[in-house]
Formats: sequence, C-alpha cells, structure tokens
Amino acid sequence: MEDVQLILSGLWISLMLTYLLGDVLRIFAGDFVAGEMEGNKATQGMWMVAAIIMLIPIVMVSMSLILPHPANGWINIIVSIFLFLFNLSGVRTYPSYFDRFLIVVGLVFNVLIVWYAWNWIGAV
Repeated sequence: MEDVQLILSGLWISLMLTYLLGDVLRIFAGDFVAGEMEGNKATQGMWMVAAIIMLIPIVMVSMSLILPHPANGWINIIVSIFLFLFNLSGVRTYPSYFDRFLIVVGLVFNVLIVWYAWNWIGAV
C-alpha cells in the first residue's frame, strides 16, 4: 500500500472529525434547534441529503485505501473539490466564529487532499 493512500485516508478522517466537532459544538452552543435546518422544519428529504453529504468523507476513508491508482487520486480530487465548494458556499450562513473557523480548517483539509492526490497522480 502506498503511503499517499494512508495520508489521504487520514486527511478524510480529519475532515470528518472536523465536521462532527462543528455539529457537536453547535448543539452545545445553542445554535441548533431539533428538527430544523436553517430555521425551517426539516423534511425526510432534507435529512437524507444531509446524511449523504456527511457520508461522503466516511466513504472516502475506505475508498482512499482500496481504489487503484490513478483512479484513486482523481476520485479524491473530484470529491474534495466538490466538498470545498459546498462548504465555501455556506461559510456566511454560520453565525458563530467557531463554526467559521472549523469550516476554514475543513477547507484546508480539502486543499491538502487535492495537493497530495495531485502530486501522487503526477508521480505516475
């Protein structure tokens, strides 16, 4: 197994834990109302979309370890850029400084994932 695969997997774990930390802190800070998303009553469809988005880094932990090179690198780049843009678009919607800070930390993890994957592909 390539060292880059382990690094990518570790970065996805770090990203996932950063998302989770933000959610936990948001609950304890009172920036969260059970059953609502952005002030609206959440539907089953909204929860499903949230589950899919949050599942992406979890799946990428395993995919980074088992996908073959160079497809592995390209999948990591594409998925990480998607999450980078998704999170960047939502930075202003978070009211707390800790949330914005954690989103920026997550964006840094996305950049690192793209950088490692890109350099790995370039090493072919």
